[in-house]
Amino acid sequence: MTTRNRAVRTAATRPGERGSTPVRLSSVTHRYGTDGGLRSRSERAVTALEEVSLAIGAGEIVGLEGPSGSGKSTILHAVAGLLVPTAGTVTVEGADLTALSDRERTRLRRERIGIVFQRFHLLPSLSARANVALPLVQAGVPKKRRRERATTLLERVGLDDRIGHLPGELSGGERQRVAIARALATDPDVIVADEPTGELDTATGRRVLELLTEIGRKRAMLVASHDAETLAVTDRAVELRDGRVVSDGR
Repeated sequence: MTTRNRAVRTAATRPGERGSTPVRLSSVTHRYGTDGGLRSRSERAVTALEEVSLAIGAGEIVGLEGPSGSGKSTILHAVAGLLVPTAGTVTVEGADLTALSDRERTRLRRERIGIVFQRFHLLPSLSARANVALPLVQAGVPKKRRRERATTLLERVGLDDRIGHLPGELSGGERQRVAIARALATDPDVIVADEPTGELDTATGRRVLELLTEIGRKRAMLVASHDAETLAVTDRAVELRDGRVVSDGR
Protein backbone atom coordinates (compact mmCIF):
# COMPACT_ATOMS: atom_id res chain seq x y z
CA MET A 1 0.00 0.00 0.00
CA THR A 2 1.39 3.40 -0.93
CA THR A 3 1.90 6.20 1.59
CA ARG A 4 -0.87 8.17 -0.09
CA ASN A 5 -3.38 5.34 0.16
CA ARG A 6 -2.34 4.53 3.71
CA ALA A 7 -3.59 7.98 4.72
CA VAL A 8 -7.16 7.03 3.91
CA ARG A 9 -7.25 3.21 4.07
CA THR A 10 -5.99 0.53 6.39
CA ALA A 11 -6.36 -3.22 6.12
CA ALA A 12 -8.83 -3.18 8.98
CA THR A 13 -11.17 -0.81 7.16
CA ARG A 14 -11.13 -2.56 3.77
CA PRO A 15 -14.06 -4.99 3.71
CA GLY A 16 -13.36 -5.93 0.09
CA GLU A 17 -10.47 -6.08 -2.35
CA ARG A 18 -9.99 -4.42 -5.71
CA GLY A 19 -11.32 -6.42 -8.64
CA SER A 20 -12.13 -6.23 -12.32
CA THR A 21 -15.81 -5.51 -11.53
CA PRO A 22 -15.78 -2.95 -8.70
CA VAL A 23 -19.57 -2.40 -8.74
CA ARG A 24 -22.28 -5.01 -9.07
CA LEU A 25 -26.02 -4.78 -8.45
CA SER A 26 -27.83 -8.12 -8.34
CA SER A 27 -31.65 -8.26 -8.54
CA VAL A 28 -31.98 -4.95 -6.67
CA THR A 29 -35.48 -3.86 -5.76
CA HIS A 30 -36.31 -0.80 -3.70
CA ARG A 31 -39.65 0.42 -2.49
CA TYR A 32 -40.09 3.71 -0.67
CA GLY A 33 -42.72 3.72 2.07
CA THR A 34 -42.27 0.11 3.20
CA ASP A 35 -40.61 1.10 6.49
CA GLY A 36 -43.74 2.38 8.20
CA GLY A 37 -43.08 5.95 7.09
CA LEU A 38 -46.33 6.48 5.21
CA ARG A 39 -48.18 9.51 6.43
CA SER A 40 -51.71 8.19 5.78
CA ARG A 41 -53.52 5.02 4.82
CA SER A 42 -54.24 6.47 1.38
CA GLU A 43 -50.54 6.54 0.56
CA ARG A 44 -48.96 3.59 -1.17
CA ALA A 45 -45.43 2.29 -1.28
CA VAL A 46 -43.59 3.46 -4.41
CA THR A 47 -41.42 1.01 -6.31
CA ALA A 48 -38.30 2.89 -7.41
CA LEU A 49 -36.32 -0.14 -8.64
CA GLU A 50 -37.50 -3.57 -9.72
CA GLU A 51 -35.06 -6.48 -10.13
CA VAL A 52 -32.19 -4.33 -11.43
CA SER A 53 -28.92 -6.11 -12.20
CA LEU A 54 -25.92 -4.11 -13.37
CA ALA A 55 -22.14 -4.47 -13.41
CA ILE A 56 -19.50 -1.75 -13.85
CA GLY A 57 -15.96 -2.72 -14.71
CA ALA A 58 -12.75 -1.10 -13.55
CA GLY A 59 -12.00 1.93 -15.72
CA GLU A 60 -15.52 1.90 -17.19
CA ILE A 61 -17.86 4.89 -17.36
CA VAL A 62 -21.51 3.85 -17.38
CA GLY A 63 -24.33 6.31 -18.02
CA LEU A 64 -27.83 6.03 -16.59
CA GLU A 65 -30.56 7.56 -18.73
CA GLY A 66 -34.31 7.75 -18.45
CA PRO A 67 -37.07 10.17 -17.45
CA SER A 68 -37.46 11.61 -13.98
CA GLY A 69 -38.69 8.91 -11.63
CA SER A 70 -37.13 6.08 -13.63
CA GLY A 71 -34.78 5.08 -10.80
CA LYS A 72 -31.49 6.73 -11.76
CA SER A 73 -30.90 8.54 -8.47
CA THR A 74 -32.00 5.53 -6.45
CA ILE A 75 -29.30 3.42 -8.13
CA LEU A 76 -26.69 6.09 -7.39
CA HIS A 77 -27.78 6.25 -3.75
CA ALA A 78 -27.65 2.47 -3.45
CA VAL A 79 -24.14 2.27 -4.94
CA ALA A 80 -23.00 5.11 -2.67
CA GLY A 81 -24.39 3.33 0.39
CA LEU A 82 -26.83 6.14 1.09
CA LEU A 83 -29.74 3.70 1.14
CA VAL A 84 -30.17 -0.04 1.62
CA PRO A 85 -32.43 -1.59 -1.05
CA THR A 86 -35.52 -3.52 -0.08
CA ALA A 87 -34.15 -6.65 -1.78
CA GLY A 88 -31.08 -7.76 -3.72
CA THR A 89 -27.40 -7.01 -3.18
CA VAL A 90 -25.10 -4.10 -3.99
CA THR A 91 -21.41 -4.97 -4.02
CA VAL A 92 -18.63 -2.36 -4.12
CA GLU A 93 -15.07 -3.67 -4.34
CA GLY A 94 -16.08 -7.01 -2.88
CA ALA A 95 -18.08 -5.56 0.01
CA ASP A 96 -21.82 -6.29 0.11
CA LEU A 97 -23.23 -2.95 1.23
CA THR A 98 -26.53 -4.56 2.21
CA ALA A 99 -24.74 -6.70 4.80
CA LEU A 100 -22.82 -3.85 6.43
CA SER A 101 -23.86 -1.78 9.42
CA ASP A 102 -24.60 1.94 9.01
CA ARG A 103 -21.17 2.73 10.44
CA GLU A 104 -19.41 0.31 8.07
CA ARG A 105 -21.25 1.72 5.05
CA THR A 106 -20.32 5.26 6.08
CA ARG A 107 -16.68 4.28 6.44
CA LEU A 108 -16.59 2.53 3.07
CA ARG A 109 -18.30 5.49 1.40
CA ARG A 110 -15.81 7.97 2.88
CA GLU A 111 -12.80 5.91 1.85
CA ARG A 112 -13.72 4.25 -1.44
CA ILE A 113 -16.63 6.11 -3.05
CA GLY A 114 -16.59 9.65 -4.44
CA ILE A 115 -19.88 11.50 -4.97
CA VAL A 116 -20.44 14.40 -7.38
CA PHE A 117 -23.77 16.12 -6.77
CA GLN A 118 -25.68 18.18 -9.33
CA ARG A 119 -25.93 21.17 -6.99
CA PHE A 120 -22.39 20.81 -5.66
CA HIS A 121 -23.25 20.59 -1.90
CA LEU A 122 -20.28 22.73 -0.90
CA LEU A 123 -20.22 24.29 2.56
CA PRO A 124 -20.62 28.06 1.95
CA SER A 125 -18.49 29.11 4.92
CA LEU A 126 -15.44 27.07 3.86
CA SER A 127 -12.86 27.92 1.21
CA ALA A 128 -12.45 25.77 -1.88
CA ARG A 129 -9.45 24.04 -0.29
CA ALA A 130 -11.28 23.42 2.99
CA ASN A 131 -14.24 21.92 1.11
CA VAL A 132 -11.96 19.57 -0.79
CA ALA A 133 -10.14 18.58 2.40
CA LEU A 134 -13.33 17.82 4.33
CA PRO A 135 -13.40 14.05 3.54
CA LEU A 136 -9.80 13.86 4.75
CA VAL A 137 -10.77 15.49 8.06
CA GLN A 138 -13.36 12.74 8.50
CA ALA A 139 -10.71 10.15 7.60
CA GLY A 140 -8.34 11.47 10.29
CA VAL A 141 -5.61 12.67 7.91
CA PRO A 142 -3.23 15.21 9.55
CA LYS A 143 -3.84 18.88 8.68
CA LYS A 144 -0.64 19.41 6.69
CA ARG A 145 -1.30 16.42 4.47
CA ARG A 146 -4.93 17.46 4.02
CA ARG A 147 -3.88 20.88 2.79
CA GLU A 148 -1.28 19.42 0.45
CA ARG A 149 -3.73 16.90 -1.02
CA ALA A 150 -6.49 19.50 -1.46
CA THR A 151 -4.10 21.97 -3.07
CA THR A 152 -2.84 19.32 -5.51
CA LEU A 153 -6.37 18.36 -6.51
CA LEU A 154 -7.47 21.95 -7.03
CA GLU A 155 -4.44 22.49 -9.22
CA ARG A 156 -5.38 19.38 -11.17
CA VAL A 157 -8.85 20.75 -11.93
CA GLY A 158 -7.43 24.14 -12.91
CA LEU A 159 -8.36 26.10 -9.79
CA ASP A 160 -4.95 26.86 -8.33
CA ASP A 161 -5.89 30.56 -8.31
CA ARG A 162 -9.17 29.93 -6.46
CA ILE A 163 -7.90 27.91 -3.51
CA GLY A 164 -8.89 30.46 -0.87
CA HIS A 165 -12.19 31.52 -2.45
CA LEU A 166 -15.55 30.76 -0.87
CA PRO A 167 -18.16 28.91 -2.99
CA GLY A 168 -20.18 32.11 -3.34
CA GLU A 169 -17.19 33.74 -5.03
CA LEU A 170 -16.95 31.00 -7.67
CA SER A 171 -18.82 30.43 -10.92
CA GLY A 172 -21.03 27.37 -11.38
CA GLY A 173 -18.34 25.58 -13.35
CA GLU A 174 -15.72 26.37 -10.73
CA ARG A 175 -17.98 25.10 -7.95
CA GLN A 176 -18.53 21.86 -9.85
CA ARG A 177 -14.78 21.43 -10.30
CA VAL A 178 -14.31 21.94 -6.56
CA ALA A 179 -16.96 19.25 -6.01
CA ILE A 180 -15.09 16.90 -8.35
CA ALA A 181 -11.82 17.57 -6.53
CA ARG A 182 -13.57 16.82 -3.23
CA ALA A 183 -14.88 13.54 -4.65
CA LEU A 184 -11.28 12.56 -5.45
CA ALA A 185 -9.86 13.52 -2.05
CA THR A 186 -9.63 9.98 -0.69
CA ASP A 187 -8.56 8.48 -4.02
CA PRO A 188 -11.78 6.45 -4.31
CA ASP A 189 -12.24 3.32 -6.40
CA VAL A 190 -15.76 4.30 -7.46
CA ILE A 191 -17.28 7.64 -8.53
CA VAL A 192 -21.02 8.32 -8.75
CA ALA A 193 -22.19 11.54 -10.40
CA ASP A 194 -25.76 12.85 -10.47
CA GLU A 195 -26.42 15.21 -13.39
CA PRO A 196 -22.87 16.61 -13.16
CA THR A 197 -23.46 19.16 -15.95
CA GLY A 198 -27.11 19.91 -15.21
CA GLU A 199 -26.42 23.32 -13.65
CA LEU A 200 -23.77 24.39 -16.18
CA ASP A 201 -23.74 26.20 -19.51
CA THR A 202 -22.73 24.22 -22.59
CA ALA A 203 -19.08 25.29 -22.77
CA THR A 204 -18.46 24.81 -19.05
CA GLY A 205 -20.28 21.48 -19.15
CA ARG A 206 -17.93 20.24 -21.86
CA ARG A 207 -14.88 21.12 -19.78
CA VAL A 208 -16.35 19.29 -16.79
CA LEU A 209 -17.08 16.26 -19.01
CA GLU A 210 -13.47 16.21 -20.20
CA LEU A 211 -12.36 16.18 -16.57
CA LEU A 212 -14.78 13.41 -15.61
CA THR A 213 -13.69 11.34 -18.60
CA GLU A 214 -10.05 11.65 -17.56
CA ILE A 215 -10.91 10.63 -14.00
CA GLY A 216 -13.16 7.77 -15.04
CA ARG A 217 -10.48 5.92 -16.97
CA LYS A 218 -8.85 4.94 -13.70
CA ARG A 219 -12.01 4.15 -11.74
CA ALA A 220 -15.47 2.69 -12.06
CA MET A 221 -17.83 5.60 -12.71
CA LEU A 222 -21.62 5.76 -12.77
CA VAL A 223 -23.18 8.92 -14.23
CA ALA A 224 -26.91 9.73 -14.21
CA SER A 225 -27.98 12.32 -16.76
CA HIS A 226 -30.70 13.52 -19.11
CA ASP A 227 -28.09 15.21 -21.29
CA ALA A 228 -27.18 13.50 -24.57
CA GLU A 229 -23.72 15.10 -24.66
CA THR A 230 -22.96 13.77 -21.19
CA LEU A 231 -24.13 10.27 -22.08
CA ALA A 232 -22.07 10.37 -25.29
CA VAL A 233 -18.79 10.27 -23.33
CA THR A 234 -19.77 7.12 -21.43
CA ASP A 235 -18.62 3.66 -22.46
CA ARG A 236 -22.19 2.40 -22.42
CA ALA A 237 -25.61 3.77 -21.54
CA VAL A 238 -28.15 1.92 -19.41
CA GLU A 239 -31.73 3.03 -20.02
CA LEU A 240 -34.25 2.87 -17.19
CA ARG A 241 -38.03 2.99 -17.31
CA ASP A 242 -40.27 2.69 -14.25
CA GLY A 243 -37.44 1.29 -12.17
CA ARG A 244 -36.41 -1.39 -14.66
CA VAL A 245 -33.48 -1.70 -17.05
CA VAL A 246 -34.94 -1.67 -20.57
CA SER A 247 -31.61 -1.56 -22.43
CA ASP A 248 -27.96 -1.93 -21.59
CA GLY A 249 -25.75 -0.63 -24.40
CA ARG A 250 -22.76 -2.87 -23.95
